[in-house]
Amino acid sequence: MISHDSDWIVDAPREEVWSALHPQKDFDRKQTTIDNPRHIAFDNVRIEVLHEGDENGEGLVRRTWFAVPWYVGGKARSWEIVSEVRAPEYQRYDAVMTPPHCYAIGWYRLEALDGDRTRVHFHEEFRIEKGWLRWLERPIHRFLSADNDKNLKGIIEQAVAARRANSRASVAA
Repeated sequence: MISHDSDWIVDAPREEVWSALHPQKDFDRKQTTIDNPRHIAFDNVRIEVLHEGDENGEGLVRRTWFAVPWYVGGKARSWEIVSEVRAPEYQRYDAVMTPPHCYAIGWYRLEALDGDRTRVHFHEEFRIEKGWLRWLERPIHRFLSADNDKNLKGIIEQAVAARRANSRASVAA
């Protein structure tokens, strides 16, 4: 099992970062289905939320498409479930990915900082299931980790900006 840790600062309060990653409280969770998923996209990542989980997102189920190194096909997908939530601070997920056939667990924790800023702590553990392919774990995970850091940061910043733009538009209307 290989693990990766990173953190960065977002110029927004923790509750705003949390809400950017989750639907609004008045969002009808039943409208998200496998036939009508909620979409999230950033750069080379596409996420389809198939089930929203409970009011905090625990039990959320998503499919994710993302890049992997060319020598394992260039594109991969995962099925993920959010298995633990402590709103507005922490979320853990479990994932099964292909290619290669592997699994991961990961989490992010939002730490409130002075000045309405938030430090995002991200952790992921990765394991290839097929023993004869384990020699690829380190280079594949290095590739995925660099992309995860860039994409998760981008998704958060994009979502915070969109929420702020929507708030300004509704106030102006």
